[in-house]
Amino acid sequence: MGDIVSISLKKQRARENNMKHFLRVLTQFFVFLYCKWLWRTLKFVTRKVTGRCELQRICYGNKPGARRTLQIESSLKFSKSELLQSAVSVRPDSVEKVIDDIMTLKKIKPATNPQLGISLQASLLQIVGYRGLLGEVGNLRREPYDCENPEHEHMLLKLWKTLCPNAPLTGRITKQWCEIGFQGSDPKTDFRGMGLLGLHNLLYFAEHDKATALQMLHDSLQPRHSKLSKVEWEKTTVAKAIGYSFAIVGINITDLAYSLLVSGALKTHLYNVAPEMPSLMHFQQTFCYLMQEFHKFWVEQDPCDIMEFNCIRNKFHKRILKQLSNPNMALCPHFAASDLLLVNL
Repeated sequence: MGDIVSISLKKQRARENNMKHFLRVLTQFFVFLYCKWLWRTLKFVTRKVTGRCELQRICYGNKPGARRTLQIESSLKFSKSELLQSAVSVRPDSVEKVIDDIMTLKKIKPATNPQLGISLQASLLQIVGYRGLLGEVGNLRREPYDCENPEHEHMLLKLWKTLCPNAPLTGRITKQWCEIGFQGSDPKTDFRGMGLLGLHNLLYFAEHDKATALQMLHDSLQPRHSKLSKVEWEKTTVAKAIGYSFAIVGINITDLAYSLLVSGALKTHLYNVAPEMPSLMHFQQTFCYLMQEFHKFWVEQDPCDIMEFNCIRNKFHKRILKQLSNPNMALCPHFAASDLLLVNL
């Protein structure tokens, strides 16, 4: 009797699994039909009714910025035309020719649609510029810090002089580096994860927003949840501070900014702040903003010690991703020293 019940249950499960498989295949079939037939039919009908192709509708229906450029990028990528598909990966100096080719393909007369060419050029430059920036930032990240390279050493020493102008280094390898947030006596070991990109970002922040960088460095060294007097605190070592290591956090936030860039999440911000091609400067300004916002977020979270860093960083990352999900959002539209605010365009 038990065997019969067991066999019956197995058959029932098999029928359920077959039904689930059938429904899954049926769903995929309808999605295929939509993508290959209904979607293209809707585009065809819309063009006949409006007299405009999809690119025209996007350009004329959206203001300059991320919303328009993201829609243009998607339209080009998923087009059945190889010319349109390849448009997102051309060189910057080929953009004008590609736009002429697109206008010819779509049978659009430039004389009667002058604004279309201008809008397409701005968006295409943003798209190819983002790809170029991704490569430039990636190259800096992959280039290791070389203490035998005079340029690398000059940048590192410049970072120290900017943050500690009144405290000369006693040597190239010294515990003094811990005072600006490095882990040991030789900072080169801390750049392994982000390569030269981490050093470039830290130096840019220290030079272009020096007042904020110095304030953050000062705050990071202060004891928290402590009733020590100033005299008692000055007798302790930096390692006892319940804050964070400024330089190490800078390298970590560089990693966060890089991940946003690679994932494409940063397109929203960069397409809104860069009228044409996003540059390394735009990325570094974004880093400065993230540093300041993380500092405020760290204070708000009120951690007991540095062991909570990863948890707080993850929360901060999710907050930024949520903000960037809004195509009208720019993190720092006008970078001006300490005046960085989250602005909804």
